[in-house]
Amino acid sequence: MTTFAPPRNILTPVAPPRIIEPVYSDAEYERMFDVIKREGPWGTIISHHFETVDEVIATVSGVIPPDHGLTLDDIAGPHFRGFFAKNSVSFYPELDDIFFNSRFLAEVKSYWKAEYAKPTLMLFNICGPHNTGLAPHLDAVTFRGVRIENTPVWLQNIMGKSGLFNDYLVKMAQIITWWYRGEPGGFTYWPDGPFEPPHVLHAPMWNRGVVVQNEMMYHRGDPVGPPEDRAIEGMKCRSVFGYDDSDDSWAVTTDGEVIRRYRPEQIRLLVHWNAEVYADMDEVKKVMDHTDDLTHERVFDTLLTDMRSRGVKVATPSDPLHDVEFIQALMHTYDIQATTDWLTEEG
Repeated sequence: MTTFAPPRNILTPVAPPRIIEPVYSDAEYERMFDVIKREGPWGTIISHHFETVDEVIATVSGVIPPDHGLTLDDIAGPHFRGFFAKNSVSFYPELDDIFFNSRFLAEVKSYWKAEYAKPTLMLFNICGPHNTGLAPHLDAVTFRGVRIENTPVWLQNIMGKSGLFNDYLVKMAQIITWWYRGEPGGFTYWPDGPFEPPHVLHAPMWNRGVVVQNEMMYHRGDPVGPPEDRAIEGMKCRSVFGYDDSDDSWAVTTDGEVIRRYRPEQIRLLVHWNAEVYADMDEVKKVMDHTDDLTHERVFDTLLTDMRSRGVKVATPSDPLHDVEFIQALMHTYDIQATTDWLTEEG
């Protein structure tokens, strides 16, 4: 079997992340945080995007054996997510001006040296101390015709790691901002590609952000808070996280039972604003008019052909979006491990 040998420049962003500070006004932060308090509880990040452990691992780096026997509950961590906007639709009128943000649009067009952009989604991650999410990963890689609206994240990221579909890549940029006065709890990223040493944006950080192309750059959120505060018993994929105004605390709940409470100063908030970017009007038309889109059928045919050319024995799946053996084959074929020699147990 031929070993997958990705090119050295794979998974390298169009430009290094651009650090900006401050990102939001105090009033904008308060409005966003009020929505998070009011509209919760919020589900785990894993519960939003994955149905099996294999799908999670296919999204990050590394492989696991087919007979691992793990469930999503075994790998669920106390890291929670909600959405302010999706599909270019703002969900909360009081945040419309934040989502449709001309300053942010100017930032991402400048980052890409492009003429046009539109906001596509805005989400937040919120947590207390935890020790999860250590594996480097990509955000959902978007292609013409194959997008988060119609495709599971694991397949988008396998496509990105394979390097086979770069001609169909949709330009994306994010403005990601953190609020956390504790430490550790920073952001580690690989701007020079997964085989070069990473950079770290260290905590504490308050209203500090980056303009970045996270779909094509390995990155991770570092462990949050003192090690002695990170453990949590009873955590499940279905656990939720919400604000309790009776005592100004935050609670992780599993099946109606509070399994952990956090004080306000323990909370780490990340807000992720995302935009689609177009070099010129020709690219706008190509993306919007769907004149040169991929289809799932073409994607699977391309992957199967490439794997078999490498000597990988893989059957044609009848349900490729859910076939665990097929996902395992993709995972093992296109795994890209980031350089992590610098990591320490404490870090």
